[in-house]
Amino acid sequence: MAEFSLESWHLRVLIAAAEAWDRKEEARKAVAKFGLTFVDEKGGVKVRPEVSIERDARIAFMRAIRELDLDGEGPGGEPTRPPAIGSNRR
Repeated sequence: MAEFSLESWHLRVLIAAAEAWDRKEEARKAVAKFGLTFVDEKGGVKVRPEVSIERDARIAFMRAIRELDLDGEGPGGEPTRPPAIGSNRR
């Protein structure tokens, strides 16, 4: 926080990013422990709910980090972020 000038909304986004990261890690640990799938009462193989929780939390984290736009310049004034992917729209 010493290197960036953050508004109050930046802090809320940063907190949301940290919470999303924590949720992703909890889900990742559950997937590591219990696996990706389970067999339901009818014998069908189903994806564990933690798989989608991990995916959704990862997406939320990445979006929050992108929203903060904290990337700056690296050594030699080079941008630390790769150029944006261009749109397919014409």
